[in-house]
Amino acid sequence: MDTTAFFKLTYGLYIVTSKDGEHESGCVMNTMTQVTAEPAQVCITLNKENYTTQLIEKSGVFNVSVLLDDVSMDLIRQFGFQSGRDVNKFENIKYDTDQHGVKYLTQDSAAMFVCRVKQKVDVGTHYMFISEVCDAKTLSNEPVLTYTAYHEKKKGTTPPSAPSYIEETKKQGWRCDVCGYIYEGDSLPEDYICPICKVDASHFHKI
Repeated sequence: MDTTAFFKLTYGLYIVTSKDGEHESGCVMNTMTQVTAEPAQVCITLNKENYTTQLIEKSGVFNVSVLLDDVSMDLIRQFGFQSGRDVNKFENIKYDTDQHGVKYLTQDSAAMFVCRVKQKVDVGTHYMFISEVCDAKTLSNEPVLTYTAYHEKKKGTTPPSAPSYIEETKKQGWRCDVCGYIYEGDSLPEDYICPICKVDASHFHKI
């Protein structure tokens, strides 16, 4: 095991992937923490309604990819703002497969962790998975993406399903139901497309 991979952990953005039989998916998350060194364990937190969460519940295994600072917003959109029930999250993505048959990113990733769930904790809207790290690899020594940089440099948003989501009440306008982006204005153009997740105007509601 490459234990230097743990040095890549930060309060940032990660892609967690899982597989149960023929069903596989992945999603973006910003909660991953190393909790013990011997044995190596981490915890992640995911919304109960996420398809990826349900696959982890059934299979008991998952991977985490630590995203690089220069990751494209297209990749974040692909994994973060659409459901694996509807699309193939891995289409046109470079990946490899771990010993459990779960795919992980080989592009835009600083490190990867292969995990097996040891305990599931119900924390209300989310499940916390406390998990043993079965393997880890450092994939790049380039800077990793922090959650602050995601918001400030990439102008990223936090979807309502994320554990760190905070509803903005000061802004007036129209909010995207998928990613939380707010269009400020009294009326929303009928042909408007969300600049973050690319859904159409039918996914916006007035706030």
